[in-house]
Amino acid sequence: MTAEPAPRADLVLIGPMGSGKTRLGKRVAKLIGRPFADTDKIVVAEHGPIADIFDAHGEPHFRALERDAVAGAITAGGVVSLGGGAVLDEQTRALLGTERVVLLWTTPEAVEARIANGKRPLVRGGVDDWIRIAESRRPIYEALARHLIDTSSRPIDHLAAELADWWRTETGAAQTGRTPS
Repeated sequence: MTAEPAPRADLVLIGPMGSGKTRLGKRVAKLIGRPFADTDKIVVAEHGPIADIFDAHGEPHFRALERDAVAGAITAGGVVSLGGGAVLDEQTRALLGTERVVLLWTTPEAVEARIANGKRPLVRGGVDDWIRIAESRRPIYEALARHLIDTSSRPIDHLAAELADWWRTETGAAQTGRTPS
């Protein structure tokens, strides 16, 4: 019998836009002493603003760039935050198959202020667009996730501590005092 490959990243955070993946991911990475990578920021650093990529080249082109960013970030290890739609790509979903994937979810009421800046091309129509997109992707998110965190109303420090504790339990870090890779 072939053993399942070990995860390469410590944690991979998925979920809809505005669910707190970047904010929570940075805090968890600090708590567990691991690097943090945001795949949206990687794409922007290498190719320019996401809205510009969508406008100039379309969503399929953006998803290909995103897939490459996800693959690189997972290979590098640490805590990785994926863009909300990264899971739409079949190859990206395959990359996540052996990772410790955590779904961050939130309510429309909580996300409304988070997406109000207009920088997210798929939710230019506001919270109604967010609801439609989040609910359409929810089955994919849930199929990939090993753990769920609701980021709607609890303080970010509490959520980070809870997720760090879950990671320690999953990896055995709490029992051994070591920091697994």
